[in-house]
Amino acid sequence: MITVDFNRLTVTPGFRILDIGCGNGRHTSAAYDLKNVAVIGADLNLKDLYIAAKRLKWHESMMDHGEGSWNLMAADILALPFYDHGFDLVICSEVLEHVPDHQAAVKEILRVLKPGCNLVVSVPRCWPEKICWALSTQYCHTKGGHIRIYTFKELEKMIRTEGASKWGSHFAHALHTPFWWLKCLVGPDRQNVALVNLYHRFLTWDLMQKPAFTRLLEKLLNPLMGKSLVVYFKK
Repeated sequence: MITVDFNRLTVTPGFRILDIGCGNGRHTSAAYDLKNVAVIGADLNLKDLYIAAKRLKWHESMMDHGEGSWNLMAADILALPFYDHGFDLVICSEVLEHVPDHQAAVKEILRVLKPGCNLVVSVPRCWPEKICWALSTQYCHTKGGHIRIYTFKELEKMIRTEGASKWGSHFAHALHTPFWWLKCLVGPDRQNVALVNLYHRFLTWDLMQKPAFTRLLEKLLNPLMGKSLVVYFKK
C-alpha cells in the first residue's frame, strides 16, 4: 500500500532518499524501484526492519528494482545518525501521529534534508480518524498507537515553522477507511470477526490485483473519505 505519489516528484539518478519510520519497507521498496537511487529505510522496530529486509531482498532476487542501492538501520527520529543536508528526498509516512515530540522530529527531519529538496509527510486524515477514536478507546490508547489527530492547517503550520513550504497535497486509501471503522467498532484486536476478515481479504486482493474498477472507485472516493492526508513540502 503506497501512500506517496512518486509521479509528483522529480527523482533523478544519484538521489539519496530517506524513508524515516519505514516500518515493513513499503515506501523503501517503492523508492528502490526508481532509477539508480540510494535509499535508506530507518525505524526503531527491529521486527519491522526484518520484514523490510526480506521484502527488499525479494526485489533483488526478482531483478525488480531500479539498479540502485538500499540499506536499513535502526534509528530514532529525534536523533538521526546522518549529516546535515545529506538527503535529496525524505519520506515520513504515518509516523508523526505516534511521536510525542513531533516538533522536534520535524526539525530533525529537515536538518538532514538538502535545501531546495522535498519532504513528503502523510498522517491519518482528521475526520475519519476522529470516528476511529470515537468508536474505540483502545484504538488510541494502545502502546505505540496514535496520540494525536492533525488538521491540515495544523500539520502545514508545524512544518512551515521549521522551514519548509507546502506545494502539494492529496488524500489516499479511501477503501481502507470503512475497514478501520469496522475494526474499531468490534475491537481493534479481535481476530474472529467474519465481516472484518472478509473486508481484509478484499483489500489484500485489491492490493495484489489492482483491478481498474476499484482503482477508479478509490480515486473518486479519496477526496471525500481518503484515510490518509499526504502533503508535499520543499525546504
